[in-house]
Amino acid sequence: MTDEWIVRVQGKEYGPVEVDTLREWKMEGRLLPANEARRTDVPRWTTAADIPGLFESVDTAAAPAAGRSPRRAPLQPRRSFGQIPIDTFRIYRKGFLQFLGLALLIAVPSLCTQLTGSTLGASPNMEANLRTLTVAAFSFCMFLVSLAVWPVFIAGIQILTTELAGGRSVKMLPLLQNALKFWPRIAMLCIFVYGTYLFWTVLPIGIILMVMVAGPSVLLFFLALVVLAFQVWIVGRLFVNFLFWQQFAVLEGADVGNALRQSKELARSRRDLPWFRRPMWRGVFIASIWFAFVLAINLGSEWHSIQHYFHELTTSQDPQALIQGLTTTSTTQGFNLVGFILGLVQTLLRPLLGIAFVLLYFDSK
Repeated sequence: MTDEWIVRVQGKEYGPVEVDTLREWKMEGRLLPANEARRTDVPRWTTAADIPGLFESVDTAAAPAAGRSPRRAPLQPRRSFGQIPIDTFRIYRKGFLQFLGLALLIAVPSLCTQLTGSTLGASPNMEANLRTLTVAAFSFCMFLVSLAVWPVFIAGIQILTTELAGGRSVKMLPLLQNALKFWPRIAMLCIFVYGTYLFWTVLPIGIILMVMVAGPSVLLFFLALVVLAFQVWIVGRLFVNFLFWQQFAVLEGADVGNALRQSKELARSRRDLPWFRRPMWRGVFIASIWFAFVLAINLGSEWHSIQHYFHELTTSQDPQALIQGLTTTSTTQGFNLVGFILGLVQTLLRPLLGIAFVLLYFDSK
């Protein structure tokens, strides 16, 4: 299938057309190398000079006669690590309404799930009647909806950040339509990436629990520590390899295999730079800041429950009574307003992480 392109001249878009039509526009003087252009299956805008076979033939032919190399785009200065958060908040503020709309795509179903779940949990004598089954079915449907819109959220963050970083505005409806085109690819990658994380998290924990059930022993305790260390090591490697899979899948239009391969190559590149300037460690720093924020949000929302659990652990002498007391406390808790508000804040600020990684991706390239 021949690639089709869309060009943008003075704010107006033309196309999609094939390269032959673009050559005619170039000969007529309607298309210049500096005009914006993109492939129909890739949301990232470049310039017409980057279209293969359009302007490069002229450039390469003129290069030997002039005694110089073909024309190259000027290099952009690399951001310092402190500049990435500044640009992240600037882009978030510039496209706040669009980012808010993307965040609500996953926030509304998730909040509905939490509200219905708290309704079921607050009932001390829950019976399997029609009302209970209806609430449970609604909660499960909202959970499925939140999973279904997650790929749209990921693709939308990549596209919107790229457009705003290039100084272009984006309307919400075209943004969603463009993001929906990437749903199958992002959904497959989500299943693979998050499934891999889940597997290498659950398997070592299961082994550790089996070791603990076998009885106290110095050898088994050492074995549990080795399994835990292996889990940390493998999850760390997965994080580095999957660092830029979202950007390659959306902004470069790469398929599942190429997105993962190119993500690994870019994350482990720039070995000639100091370690703190390499993409891998910058990504680790950005993710650590976000995880620390999420941890603080979760500790703040569950602080009273954590205090109660700690008190039960330190005062109870009977293990059976301890388990029964913790179970009773967890089932009798009602709606947590503070946790609800903090969870909403976390959801609304979640685009910041995606924006930061898009900027890191462009900076690393």
